[in-house]
Amino acid sequence: MPISPPASGRRGERLAVVDPATGLVFDEAPDQRPEELDALVDRAHRAWLGWRLDPVARTGALREAADAVEAAGDDLARLLTREQGKPLAESYAEVARTAARLRYFAGMAPRTRRIDDGRPVDSDIRWRSLGPVAAIVPWNFPLQLAAAKFAPALAAGNTMVLKPSPYTPLATRLLGSVLATALPKDVLTVVTGREPLGARLASHPGVRHVTFTGSVPTGRAVARGAAASLARVTLELGGNDAAVLLDDVDVHAIADKLFWAAFRNCGQVCMAVKRVYAPARIHSEVVEALAQRAKTVVVGSGLEPDSQLGPVNNVPQLARVERCASQALADGARAAAGGHRLDLPGHFYAPTILTDVPPESPVVTEEQFGPVLPVLPYRSLDEAVEAANGTGFGLGGSVWGTDLDRAEAVADRLDCGTAWINHHAELSLAQPFSGVRNSGVGVAGGPWGFYGNLRPFVVHRPREERR
Repeated sequence: MPISPPASGRRGERLAVVDPATGLVFDEAPDQRPEELDALVDRAHRAWLGWRLDPVARTGALREAADAVEAAGDDLARLLTREQGKPLAESYAEVARTAARLRYFAGMAPRTRRIDDGRPVDSDIRWRSLGPVAAIVPWNFPLQLAAAKFAPALAAGNTMVLKPSPYTPLATRLLGSVLATALPKDVLTVVTGREPLGARLASHPGVRHVTFTGSVPTGRAVARGAAASLARVTLELGGNDAAVLLDDVDVHAIADKLFWAAFRNCGQVCMAVKRVYAPARIHSEVVEALAQRAKTVVVGSGLEPDSQLGPVNNVPQLARVERCASQALADGARAAAGGHRLDLPGHFYAPTILTDVPPESPVVTEEQFGPVLPVLPYRSLDEAVEAANGTGFGLGGSVWGTDLDRAEAVADRLDCGTAWINHHAELSLAQPFSGVRNSGVGVAGGPWGFYGNLRPFVVHRPREERR
């Protein structure tokens, strides 16, 4: 998942925020300096000393926070669409998911476990929070990804300093204000600004856990920074998910699902379908079905009620999308749909289906993170699985076919964190979410993400002394 450079340089102490549907600045956010972090992390540490002690109070506060998010849903959703670009219905869904995460983790508490190893000793495994957590979040799902980090961290008794992308600081700042009505002071602090603010936060000696979502190079830099103080790291670094279609697939029955698995949020989803592998016999049918949908989808401002697809969020990412598609076309690929910018204000690129794509093209081997989808033919299933596993990424993948047992057997061969059958990128709050290889380190989601914000503490006591 690309995480782009700041939206602007310093304008005094403010960051300019651009509406991607118009390309124009519509508001500003504070451009905070790295040296401000010392005081903020210190306050987060002092807040942690009290917050960690009372799980019952934490549960109540987090449930109240979820109610507050829902009450502010209209304002949060409209501001999110304005700065991120996604259709308003998707922004409302993101706000709802934010509240749902708070409510889900609010009811979670660590369990003490006793180990009996045959000795006359009671060994109790208890759990303790870590301290201040740093979270760095990208621009594609600023609220939902923030909640995926702060909900389990706060429920576990930690405090957090949260830094959103410079492209989408406003809705996160508003979310922080909403949460402040339910949470004690300094339990959650939102900071906004350009680099080196994020680098300084990740390497701050007062931070005990760094959780980051973004690109592989930046993730490696975050890990190096956190290593200085031996802080725990959780890195979600995007993906290049493949969809493998089997020869018994009903193309027209799955075409809508497959299209939106690739193009939701304008393709700016870490676990979106980014490559499709289809049997050579039905390859042209798959291309045509997807191209038909790409040609008829309504593209426009996310605030327009009929818009199904919004703009690319920012200029550097739009340039990347153009570069990937243009390189593929120059190498002999053909655009069955799209393949060009749209003649609209703002950062709009036509939903694009590519065929005849060389398998070594960057649009196949890298993460394009935009509304461009290559469809590649295969002649044997082994060839398709090898190609699906053939990049450095391993976040998700999917298999599509009529014989579910056979599809599951193929899914089991995918080298990734999550594999779906006949759908893609649908996650439950209760399941783990992680990747392999360049897709990241650590686990988010469910009890796994909760315990990732805790450390074990073991107490041994001679059994005969217990009364």
